Amino acid sequence: MSKVMESIARQSVKTCPFMQRAVSLRGLKRLHNSNLPAVARQCPIVGHAMTRAYATATGTPREAPAASTKAGRNANEIVANHATQESTFDFDGLFEREIDKKRVDKSYRFFNNINRLAKEFPRAHRELEDDKVTVWCSNDYLALSKNQQVVDVMKKTLDSYGAGAGGTRNIAGHNRHALKLEAEIAALHKKEGALVFSSCYVANDAVLSLLGQKVKDLVIFSDELNHASMIMGIKHAQTTKHIFRHNDYAQLEELLQMYPKSTPKLIAFESVYSMAGSVADIDKICSLAEKYGALTFLDEVHAVGLYGPHGAGVAEHHDFESHRIAGIETVPGGSTVMDRVDMITGTLGKSFGTVGGYVAASQKLIDWLRSYAPGFIFTTSLPPSVMAGAAEAIRFQRSHLELRQLQQLHTGYVKRGMKELGIPVIPNPSHIVPVLVGNPDLAKQASDLLMDKHKIYVQAINFPTVSRGTERLRITPTPGHTDDLSDILLDAVDDVFKELQLPRVKDWESQGGILGVGEPGFVEQSNLWTEEQLSLTNEHLNPNVRDPILDQLEVSSGIKV
Repeated sequence: MSKVMESIARQSVKTCPFMQRAVSLRGLKRLHNSNLPAVARQCPIVGHAMTRAYATATGTPREAPAASTKAGRNANEIVANHATQESTFDFDGLFEREIDKKRVDKSYRFFNNINRLAKEFPRAHRELEDDKVTVWCSNDYLALSKNQQVVDVMKKTLDSYGAGAGGTRNIAGHNRHALKLEAEIAALHKKEGALVFSSCYVANDAVLSLLGQKVKDLVIFSDELNHASMIMGIKHAQTTKHIFRHNDYAQLEELLQMYPKSTPKLIAFESVYSMAGSVADIDKICSLAEKYGALTFLDEVHAVGLYGPHGAGVAEHHDFESHRIAGIETVPGGSTVMDRVDMITGTLGKSFGTVGGYVAASQKLIDWLRSYAPGFIFTTSLPPSVMAGAAEAIRFQRSHLELRQLQQLHTGYVKRGMKELGIPVIPNPSHIVPVLVGNPDLAKQASDLLMDKHKIYVQAINFPTVSRGTERLRITPTPGHTDDLSDILLDAVDDVFKELQLPRVKDWESQGGILGVGEPGFVEQSNLWTEEQLSLTNEHLNPNVRDPILDQLEVSSGIKV
């Protein structure tokens, strides 16, 4: 130790309380042979300064590496006390700033207090029971949540088996209600197996993420308008992805051509896109998948219950007559569009009136998902009463063609009425009635005015659910929205458009049009339901769809070998 350093050390021992405790005057020379930085780190002042200097230099908020000597190991146990020397992170400030952003851009969401009345559908009351409104935006498309058969089955099951499932299937086992429900789903989509999840959001996320994580080098091709659950599943898949323009199959083929046929591929898409009502050409996508060696993942959430002779969705609707004649049996030859789709996901919470989601596919794929998907393995099962009610809803709607037909007829009535009034409805061939507003603030005002002045509930749809500048009111008629209620709705919407001076079709035409509204040369697609299909009765269905006896799926419990 130099004389200068020795002099400084001696002065430190005399004046610094830490040095007085840590080092005696006799021990000064021993510092020369010890790890001086390690000793310095024990000082509450110098140690703190050294830690901050190290963190700044490395860009990582951590302690400096421990020294290899015994003294260094002891020093590593001394942690700087940031709790008393630095202010805490302002979490509340962050939350407030983020919420303020949504208020400024008018995408902040307000939830209305809507209590749907089972005995007065489609009526509901707000906070007070005598403040009643008519609901025009529910996804309970067939009103099966209030169907007496469904409710009775749920009540009976609740009385017998209680409120909850008791845990995951891995812990609590499953039950006869899960077995029956999965058999009903598999039969509906004419697949070998099915697996029920707590929601279709979870199902989509679980299936897509697992495929990406387990199938080496998988490439996923996703429609740009796919639901958030599919987007999240693809993100969690952590694999290569390509997003193709909505329903642009020429671009999809260009992307598929980039890879050898031996490269594993998956095309993820929906049948009915719920915010615009557009419909995918499933047959064309299946042909591309077969040509380039891809699996197909089809989300039928907004189509099950509404399309096909038995409510299996748009894939069934493609071969309407073949499925109608075959009933619950598989169409001979196995060449229908529904046969060609590898996996179909759907919801129990919309047309089937309860809650939950599912995937239907081959026995091997379902067994693989059941064995590996964390979203299934580690999630508590749906309650027995819910699964029993969902199974009953599927059985009921399968043989009641008139529910789908009434929904279509009421949708057509509303769309024609809007057209006569010049109200801009985004054209589509499905059951969705998207009324274009094009401004988030005005969409919210229109929704509020319908509610407060006309006692009609239609939720405004803003970003990020739809793109900015395409904000809308989304109307969804049901079998219970008769023509007299539709006339009240049409008068109310016309009044709101006048009061708020909202742009009509002619106004969008003058701006060049958007989304098919006022666009020159735009050709509308024909409705999925033909006049001939709408003229059929329940008696035209195969008798085998009425209360069929379904065998339990072996895959639901695990396949024995």
